[in-house]
Amino acid sequence: MTRLVRIAGPALLLAVSFAALVAALLYGGGADAPQFTDPGPVVRFGLPIAKLLVNLGAATAIGALVLASFALARDEDAWGVSIDIAAAGAAVWAVASAATAFLTFMNVYQQPISSDPAFGRILGQFVTETELGVSWLVTILIAAAVTALCFAVRHPIAVAFVTVLAVAGLVPMATQGHAAGTAGHDAAVNALGLHLVFAAVWLGGLIAIVLLQRTLDRGRIVEVIERYSTLAIVCFVVVAISGYVSAALRIGSLDRLLTDYGILVLVKVLALLALGFFGMLHRRFVIARMRVAGPGRRGYFWWLVVAELGFMGLASGVAAALARTATPVKEEVVVFTPATILTGEPLPAPPTPMSFLTEWRFDSLWTLVVVFLAFFYLAGVWRLHRRGDRWPGLRTVSWLAGLVLLFYVTNGALNVYEKYLFSMHMLGHMLLTMMIPVLLVPGAPVTLISRAVRKRNDGSRGVREWVLWAVHSRYAAVLANPIVAAVLFAGSLWVFYYSPLFRWATTEHLGHQWMIVHFLLTGYLFVQALIGVDPVPYRAPYPLRLLLLLGTMAFHAFFGLGLMMGQGLLLADWYGAMGWGTDALADQQAGGGIAWSIGEIPTIILAISVAISWSRSDAKLTKRLDRKADRDGDSDLRAYNEMLAKRAEHDLE
Repeated sequence: MTRLVRIAGPALLLAVSFAALVAALLYGGGADAPQFTDPGPVVRFGLPIAKLLVNLGAATAIGALVLASFALARDEDAWGVSIDIAAAGAAVWAVASAATAFLTFMNVYQQPISSDPAFGRILGQFVTETELGVSWLVTILIAAAVTALCFAVRHPIAVAFVTVLAVAGLVPMATQGHAAGTAGHDAAVNALGLHLVFAAVWLGGLIAIVLLQRTLDRGRIVEVIERYSTLAIVCFVVVAISGYVSAALRIGSLDRLLTDYGILVLVKVLALLALGFFGMLHRRFVIARMRVAGPGRRGYFWWLVVAELGFMGLASGVAAALARTATPVKEEVVVFTPATILTGEPLPAPPTPMSFLTEWRFDSLWTLVVVFLAFFYLAGVWRLHRRGDRWPGLRTVSWLAGLVLLFYVTNGALNVYEKYLFSMHMLGHMLLTMMIPVLLVPGAPVTLISRAVRKRNDGSRGVREWVLWAVHSRYAAVLANPIVAAVLFAGSLWVFYYSPLFRWATTEHLGHQWMIVHFLLTGYLFVQALIGVDPVPYRAPYPLRLLLLLGTMAFHAFFGLGLMMGQGLLLADWYGAMGWGTDALADQQAGGGIAWSIGEIPTIILAISVAISWSRSDAKLTKRLDRKADRDGDSDLRAYNEMLAKRAEHDLE
C-alpha cells in the first residue's frame, strides 16, 4: 500500500496537471495560433507545459525545504530524504526554467532555430538585456543554486537560509505574465507572489509527505501530518485571498465570469474549495483517527491524500493555462501624462484633509501580514488565559494599535499619495520607523511566543524554536546591540535618501517593499534597545539609552533641517515631473518639516518611557535592598561601618 501510494500520488498529480493544462489551453484559446505570426505548435504548447513543470519543480523544492525546517528533526532519516526531494525538485525547476526562457525567446523572436551566430547573439541579448529574459535568467540561477546547496548543506540553519533563497526564486516569476500588464501593477505582483509562495508550500509539502512515508514510523507520521496541516490552513487562506485579488484584477466585473477566462477561474475555484474540504476532513476527523487506527486501517487516509493531489493537479494545470489565456479586461486607452509614464497609473485627485480618511489603495501583502499578526497574537493571549496565566492588557492594546497604524500606512491615503508627493512619503517613513515600533515593541511578542507556544522535544524546530534562536543568535547579538541599533536607525536615514536606494525604493515595487521592511526592522531594533521587555543579549544601562536617544534626535533634526533649507530636489525627474501643478521643492521642504517636527513626537514618547523605566528600576532596586536589609539586619551597612572603624583605629595608631 505504501509503495503504491508513493507512485500513484505523484503520477496522478502529473497526469491531471497535464490533462487539465491541455484541456484549458484548448478551451480558453491559450495555444491558438496568432493571426499574423505563429511561433509554431511546439512553442505554443511547449511554453505552458514548461511553465507547469517550473511550478511543480519549485513547489516540490520549497515544500520539502519548509517541511524539513518546520516539521522534521535533523537526526531522523526523513530530514535528509526531504532535502534530497528538494534537490530533485530544484533540478526540475532549473531545467524547466531554462526551457521556458528559450521557448519565451522563440515566442518573441518568431523565427526558426538557426546555427547562425546571429541567432546566438540575439538569444544572449534577450537573456541579458531584456527585462523578461533577465527575470528568467535570475530564476534559472537561483534554482541551480538551490539544487547545489541541497547537496552541499546538512545543517538546519543553513537549510533555513536555502529555503529563503528558494522562496526568493519565485519573485521574478511574480513580476511576469498578467501581473506586469495590469493597471494595478503593484497589487497584481503582490497577489501573484503570495499565490505562488503559499501554493508551493501547500503542494510541495504534500508531495514530500507522500514520498517520506516509508522513512517515518506510524506515530511520527501523524505528528508530521499535524504540523503540515497547520501550514496548509494558512496556505489555503492566503491562496484563496490572493487568488480572489488576482481574479478581480483580471476579470473586472461579475458579468465577465462567463467568458472563457472566467470559466477557467471558476474551475480553479471549485478545485480550491474541494481542497479546503479535504483539509477540513483531515483536521476534524482523519488525523485524530489515525492515532488510534492500526496500520491496515490508515489506507483510506493515504487514498484521500492521492485524491487531494489530483485536485491540486487540476488547479495547477488550469493556473498554467490561465497565464496564456487572454483576460476579459480590455486594454484601456491610456492618456499619456507624466504620472502615467512614470508610475503606470493616472494621477489621483489632489489630497485634502478628508483624503486621509477616504482614499485607500489596499495592499494584499501587508493586509495579510497585519491580519495574521493580530490573529496569532490574540490566539496566544487566549491560550495563556485558558491556562490560567495572566497577560497584561496594555501589551495587547499596544500591539493591536501598532498593527492598525501599520495597516493604515500600507493601505490608506499614504499608500495612495506617497508615489507622487515627497511629503506623504516622508510622513509614511516617520510612522514606519518611529511611531509603529513604539507601539509594537511594548506588546512583547517574543515573550508571548515563548510562553504560549508549546516547546518541542523531538529535535525539530517550530515557531517558538526559530524565534528564540533568532533572538539569541550571534547575528541578533550584533544587530540588537544598542549602539549598532542606533547607528542603523539614524545612519540608514542619511544613506537611504542620499544614495541610489531612494530611487530604487521609489520607482520599483520590490524596492518599495524592501523599504517598508527595512524601516520597520531598524525602528523596531532601536525601540527594543530603549524600552523593550523581550529578552535581548545585552541590556544597556539607562544613562546610555538616554544618550543614544539624544544622539538620534540630533541626527533626525539635522536631516529634517537639511531638507527644509535645501535648494536641491531629490529625484527631480520623479517628484518634479508628476504634473501636480505645485512646487515640488516646497513639498520636499514640507517633508523635511515633517521629519523634524512630527518625527520627534515618538522620540519624546521614548524619552519619557525611558525615564519612567529608569525610575521604576531604581524603585525596585531600593525595595529589594530594603527587604534584604530586613532579612539580615543590614549586614552590608554594618560591615561597611566596621571597615571604616578599623581604618580610623589604624590611622590613630
